Amino acid sequence: MLASERVKRLLQLVPGQRRFGFYRFLPFFFVLGGAMEWFMINVRVGQETFCECDDVYRRKQSERQYEARMEKGEF
Repeated sequence: MLASERVKRLLQLVPGQRRFGFYRFLPFFFVLGGAMEWFMINVRVGQETFCECDDVYRRKQSERQYEARMEKGEF
């Protein structure tokens, strides 16, 4: 049995083919996309995440703290 035949048989097991057609797979892709987003935002590899938004926020916050100290003359 070829791999393509196995894939076709597996896809036939997903319910809703008559009513939704190809669109019956959308919930799976929606959940997969959400899981990928969560992983990219929350999982760290070393010091970096895949999403820079958290790192940019921390960098800007430290810059603001540094500027506030400079204005007070602590350095």
